[in-house]
Amino acid sequence: MTTVNIQDANTNLWRLIELVGTGLPAVISKAGTPIDAPARPLRIGSLAGVIAVPDDFDRIGSGGIAALFDGAA
Repeated sequence: MTTVNIQDANTNLWRLIELVGTGLPAVISKAGTPIDAPARPLRIGSLAGVIAVPDDFDRIGSGGIAALFDGAA
């Protein structure tokens, strides 16, 4: 992982973009401290083959939910 000072990142933005574009991770830091970024969201399909969703997924807990609404008008 490459750590780049914010001033260097600003000066060499295109080089940094090319570096990240190759798949190498980079961290931008300010005074040597990494700048926090939001967690990277998972891409659709990134867990394919890792987890399995049961066929009855949309019915799990339906009995309990129906019980909560029994008698509600």
